[in-house]
Amino acid sequence: MAHSAVPTTAPAAISPISLKELAPWALFVGVLMLVLLYLVGAEQGATAVFQGDTIHEWMHDGRHLLGFPCH
Repeated sequence: MAHSAVPTTAPAAISPISLKELAPWALFVGVLMLVLLYLVGAEQGATAVFQGDTIHEWMHDGRHLLGFPCH
């Protein structure tokens, strides 16, 4: 038997993720969550960005699920 099924070297230690590497992703996710919160909670109200009822109809069930009034 020339090959062993068990590795002969120890696996490399996993280094923790630094804050510099994590910050752009945290910012991206935070902005995305704020946009989704706006679309579900406030769009088609006094601060409407889009014309018509399309966004309201797409987000209608989500509004009721999250407790936002829409009627």
